[in-house]
Amino acid sequence: MADNTVTIVGNVTDDPELRFTPNGAAVANFTVAVNRRFKGQSGQWEDKLDGFFRCSCWRDMAENVSESLQKGTRVVLTGRLQQRSWEDNDGNKRSSFEIQVDEVGPSLRWATAQVTKSQRSTRGSAPSGGGGGDWGAPAPVGSPPAEDGGF
Repeated sequence: MADNTVTIVGNVTDDPELRFTPNGAAVANFTVAVNRRFKGQSGQWEDKLDGFFRCSCWRDMAENVSESLQKGTRVVLTGRLQQRSWEDNDGNKRSSFEIQVDEVGPSLRWATAQVTKSQRSTRGSAPSGGGGGDWGAPAPVGSPPAEDGGF
């Protein structure tokens, strides 16, 4: 089975945007800027922008992201790279890549974090995946019932 998992470390470029689908599912969109730091030929540290990555996450994670992340937060995230295609108003074919986030957390390289367990719990009520009509991930086999917080 092919796997297109990506992991990036970078800074959130703006506060996450939280929206809801007509069915009530939360989706958070945000962009992460990835920089690379290296010593140049002069021996001085240099920063190179490797790119901006559009990210989306769904359901409880979307709400947690919108409450926890803000512009400038350094994050580590993993997800699946997906391509979107569409036609613009002039009939030109366009496409872009974005990351459907599976896991996200703060980078603790230059910061500390206080983790607080979320009280929301809808895990297990929807099919797995994210985006395009897939609305979240089911609870792992053997996990406690959702009333216990899903841990």
